[in-house]
Amino acid sequence: MPHPDFTISLAGLLVGFVVGLTGMGGGALMTPLLVLVFHVSPLAAVSSDLVTSLIMKPFGGAVHFRRGTVRRDIVLCLAIASVPSAFIGVLLLKAVGADRVEHFLQQAIGVALIASAGSMVLRARIQAMRAGSRPATSARLNVPVTLAIGALGGLLVGITSVGSGSVIIVLLLTVYPSLSSAELVGTDLVQAIPLVASAALGHLLFGDVQLALTASLLIGALPGVIAGALLSSRTDARYIRPALFVVLLVSGLKLVL
Repeated sequence: MPHPDFTISLAGLLVGFVVGLTGMGGGALMTPLLVLVFHVSPLAAVSSDLVTSLIMKPFGGAVHFRRGTVRRDIVLCLAIASVPSAFIGVLLLKAVGADRVEHFLQQAIGVALIASAGSMVLRARIQAMRAGSRPATSARLNVPVTLAIGALGGLLVGITSVGSGSVIIVLLLTVYPSLSSAELVGTDLVQAIPLVASAALGHLLFGDVQLALTASLLIGALPGVIAGALLSSRTDARYIRPALFVVLLVSGLKLVL
């Protein structure tokens, strides 16, 4: 069995910490990191990242669940749509064909990263506009819109592994402005568990999961996501978002161009 690559483990530690702290999806950071820095093929990067996220996200989600910062009704509604949609995304990827899938994935990941960077700006703008005007009452569940968010997020994650913690969390903020930052992060982390499970299953069947790569990522990602989740309710993550925006935008443009 190949030895773990501790350089990749260090990258996993950093990404896991950011996921736990901000709710930002690991795919938006880990997948381009694997492709651009470690020169992993796009399909292997997506497949291995999804399996890593499947194991990593419950640890961060459990911290928020114990603290009561998870809206279970929103999670359930999202999962009803995202789980089948994620598997469909993997099947669409398989339909592209082995000879074209790597180029298609590189372009798709790039576009998803640029969209994630844009979503960060939108999230910051929405939060700034609504600062101090958040209603005191709990947000009422909007079933049709939440199902649509789940379907879109599932499709994105199934194809690119990007979207569970970037696109979805911004859409949740738009629809449920009364949720606190901790509730947004906690709800997003927990809803991503069944979503990523569906996508990971699809990639285990049809993708290119590399177990040595996945193990290396997990060595760092698990302690990282726990530490980030523990700090998320006590730390203002807005100071790291400008750096994340630049990383996502530059990575996306590099993959697309």
